[in-house]
Amino acid sequence: MVGYNLRPRQRNGLVSKQEDPPALESNNTPAKPSKESKPTMGELNRKVQTIIAKSSWWDRYGVDWCIILLSVCALLPIAVLLLRSDDWGPFLIGLALLGLIHSMFKTKISHLAAHGALCKSKGWNTIWQYLFIEFFGSFSAVSSMDIHLKVHHPYTNIVGLGDSAIWRVPFLPCFTYMFVAPLLLPPLTPVVAMGNLIVDKKFVAAVKCLIVVTCGLVANVWFIMWAGAMTCTKAIICILVYRAPMEIPYIHVNIFQHIGLPMYSRENHPPRLQLMCNGALNLTRAPIINWFFGHSLVDCHVEHHLFPTLSDNMCAKVKPVVKEYILGHGLPYQEEEYWDRLKLFVKKYKELMVNAPPITEFIGIQ
Repeated sequence: MVGYNLRPRQRNGLVSKQEDPPALESNNTPAKPSKESKPTMGELNRKVQTIIAKSSWWDRYGVDWCIILLSVCALLPIAVLLLRSDDWGPFLIGLALLGLIHSMFKTKISHLAAHGALCKSKGWNTIWQYLFIEFFGSFSAVSSMDIHLKVHHPYTNIVGLGDSAIWRVPFLPCFTYMFVAPLLLPPLTPVVAMGNLIVDKKFVAAVKCLIVVTCGLVANVWFIMWAGAMTCTKAIICILVYRAPMEIPYIHVNIFQHIGLPMYSRENHPPRLQLMCNGALNLTRAPIINWFFGHSLVDCHVEHHLFPTLSDNMCAKVKPVVKEYILGHGLPYQEEEYWDRLKLFVKKYKELMVNAPPITEFIGIQ
């Protein structure tokens, strides 16, 4: 069993006004600890690897590709047809469908590609990274690796590293941050990508990113001009409009699953298993977001942080075993409904998104 002291302490001369991380309204409270053995990442890993070894290519990769292809084949023809409508209603529905497709490319597929979870081949995964992160997503594949794989995952909820502070914009009021500012992400995304690479002095990567992102945007504009029989200016406006709405839940997902949970210092934090159990959260009852963002980013985020190279379908497949193991050893398994988390962040916005987070003191494993 893990012992914790949740008293906040000073960080960089500042004392958080929070006394404890906000309590989760979850039914998944730790079960009575198992007396047989202490929980270890190695033991859980062996259980999961047994499931992986027995899984077919269809389970590991095929289901996710099927979801992607079915979504595109089902939605894209309808979207193109509706874009040619002279009525505002069908036209806007067409834009909404394009937004869902783009969101799947930019979020679900890009995330899986970044983790090498789209196929076994490293070469093909690299191609998918540049195709979906840069060409379709208008961001930098190199920056994605640096921020997400090299910092966020190894240092989840470690203050100053993977504490999700990148998502905090404390000078913005609650409503603006939660529901308005995300709409500006489409035009800002390539600018931020280039800025990150230039600041890091990765000039070659910046040039490559600029070329790929520009090609992607030009192709996108051309496609919308053809699909909707419209001018270049109208096509650009349409792209900005249909890319914006899904950025709202995108921001929500990124903050809901880590902020408000225990944060630790780099010098004093629990082992990986206990760190991920306490520092990651699954979002439930969000079917549309789950379909277009993927299990690993929504309802299997705990499993994803424990086993980041698994595909969305495999995260869902190992979830029962992971959940049983975690709860069976008295560890917290964090789950909460999307709408409950949203209400919590609106209610405690200053506490969660403005004030400095308290640092949880890790006592040790008993």
